[in-house]
Amino acid sequence: MKKRYENLDNVSNMKSMKDLWKWQKKRRQKKKDLLQQIPHAEQKQIKQLQANRSHPSITWIGHSTFLLQLNGLNILTDPVWAKRQGVQKRQTKPGILIEELPEIDAVVISHGHYDHLDFGTIRRLKGKPTFYVPHGLKKAFVRRGYQHTYEANWWDSFQVGEVTLSFVPAQYWTRRTLFDTNTSHWGGWVLQNEKTSFYFVGDTGYFRGFQEITEKFKLQYVLMPIGAYEPEWFMSDSHINPEDAVRAFLELSGDFFIPMHYGAYHLADDTGPEALERLNQEWERQQLPEEQLKILRIGETLWCSSLLS
Repeated sequence: MKKRYENLDNVSNMKSMKDLWKWQKKRRQKKKDLLQQIPHAEQKQIKQLQANRSHPSITWIGHSTFLLQLNGLNILTDPVWAKRQGVQKRQTKPGILIEELPEIDAVVISHGHYDHLDFGTIRRLKGKPTFYVPHGLKKAFVRRGYQHTYEANWWDSFQVGEVTLSFVPAQYWTRRTLFDTNTSHWGGWVLQNEKTSFYFVGDTGYFRGFQEITEKFKLQYVLMPIGAYEPEWFMSDSHINPEDAVRAFLELSGDFFIPMHYGAYHLADDTGPEALERLNQEWERQQLPEEQLKILRIGETLWCSSLLS
């Protein structure tokens, strides 16, 4: 019997067919403006990224895909350059062409859903990356010829040069076929050296695990999902809303909030602009420092400061 993975406190994300039908019926009644989209960066720093071997940087490709540069390493999170997810067409193009990427040293995967793990994309990556994946996913990589693949359970760490990669909890679920629900794990990744840390949260609902993570790590740049939360009665166990994303960020004691997981696919009833508007409203309501909120345009690069002692 295949192992099935669970959330903290055995929180279940599973919904019944009745729940799904109820959502889809109401969804057809809603009319959303899908023409307004998240903008791309006007100027992209392709040559600088290709040549960079010394300065930490974060480039948002779109959705949950980032190019992270740290200690000379080029690291991708959940790389997806696919034009479609099933019958759904991608709403915003990736911020950088896959051909424009530098050679990739490592890829970290948060979970196995198709909008986070696309083997068509992985086949096209430059270089010979090593893959760090949740427990239960390695066989899918090895079967396709990717021998340099390491599996992680929560709190496992790997050393890659001077960078430590740590797999941390999230509240979610996963499935790639009708029969493999939760047979692989899910989570986020903390990437850190002595001076800089990135926390790629992955997909998650709000959960007490944020408090455990902040007890173990000093977090600088928090890459936090804010989209696919509506209707909240259906989505809240799996997709954090913008207000709870801010709440989680404050619990994490992060230095900078970088939103993600919005604007690329119409996965739920909210839109990318709606998610961003709610995030900005909550930031203002709590009177948080403007300089801590780093909203990237698609394809934009943030050159990072080293704040860790």
